[in-house]
Amino acid sequence: MDFTFTPEHQMLREMVKKFTEKEVRPLSQKIDQEAKVPMELWKKAAELGLLGIAFPEKYGGAGAGEMGYCIMLEELAQGDASFTVMLGAHISIGAMSIYLDGTEEQKQKYLTKMCSGEYISAFALTEVNAGSDAANIETTAALKGSDYVLNGTKFYITNGGIANVVIVFAVTDKSLGAHGGVTAFIVESKTPGFKVGRELDKMGIRGSNTVELIFENVRVPKENVLGKIGEGFKTAMKALDRGRLSLSAGCLGGSKRALELSLNHAKQRVQFGKPIAEQQAIQWMIADMAAEIFAMESMVYRSAWAHDQGMRITREAAIVKMYCSEALDRIVDRGVQIHGGMGFIRECDIERAYRDARINRIFEGTNEIQRLVIARDVLTKGAY
Repeated sequence: MDFTFTPEHQMLREMVKKFTEKEVRPLSQKIDQEAKVPMELWKKAAELGLLGIAFPEKYGGAGAGEMGYCIMLEELAQGDASFTVMLGAHISIGAMSIYLDGTEEQKQKYLTKMCSGEYISAFALTEVNAGSDAANIETTAALKGSDYVLNGTKFYITNGGIANVVIVFAVTDKSLGAHGGVTAFIVESKTPGFKVGRELDKMGIRGSNTVELIFENVRVPKENVLGKIGEGFKTAMKALDRGRLSLSAGCLGGSKRALELSLNHAKQRVQFGKPIAEQQAIQWMIADMAAEIFAMESMVYRSAWAHDQGMRITREAAIVKMYCSEALDRIVDRGVQIHGGMGFIRECDIERAYRDARINRIFEGTNEIQRLVIARDVLTKGAY
């Protein structure tokens, strides 16, 4: 296994790093306070070609694969978590669903505009009564003439209030359950009956748009069925595999930023006549942070490499998501401790990092669900 980054990957990292330092990080506090990502930032990312990093050039992408995509999210996450989540939801599960299971006509119509930034996408699976139990969705789609008519409500939908296109999962045959009775649809937000409900006020990633979506007799043409009728759950799970891996890359970036902030503070903060970085207690925390980051980086890029070789990574994606999200929480917690009282103050970057980190153990499938995925796969296929 060769995890060496290519010259192209190195160039990509440098480009995104410069963009993050110049354009993203200076806005991070404002994004948190105003609970909104400026669309100008989205446009600048689109102009750099960041929205198409993971997709082939024929659709307007950069063809950088999962390795390139993880590099991009790792660097962006060192600037602002809300903006990273906005891009991640758009690329990893919204646009990716169309790339994985869309027809060529659907890809030309929608994916090209998603890569260019003209369209923002969202992924609508979760409902009030169908979170971890995603198979229990109640939104329905009934065939009437040449259209499917959607009715129901989705909840906790990232980008839902700003998206042009939403991938919606609905029940087409309740008797068949999740495997055979759920279908994915490409729904344009301008369609009559498509309504944005309340926007949710969150503890962290406050700039990320998270809303309720309401569908009242929304007519979707048959050509907007994504994948096969009844196989929407397969589409969702394939997209979520990719989403879990890219989320982990964001956790890696957030962890590196937390360590950087902690190092800077520890070298400058003087107690008992010397910088606290010289205190063994602080050094041990820094050592633990560095060790976990090493493990995170190793597993993220090993899994990304495996994906780009055409291997299935369902187990790996679940492991990486579970480990990296929990490691990030431990790292930012140590970061707050190293900062002391200052780490509890809103104007301090580590305080925001602490709040932003917590969601990662919940979305893209809770870590409890990841443990079930891992255990079932190990019990079926063996440990290695």
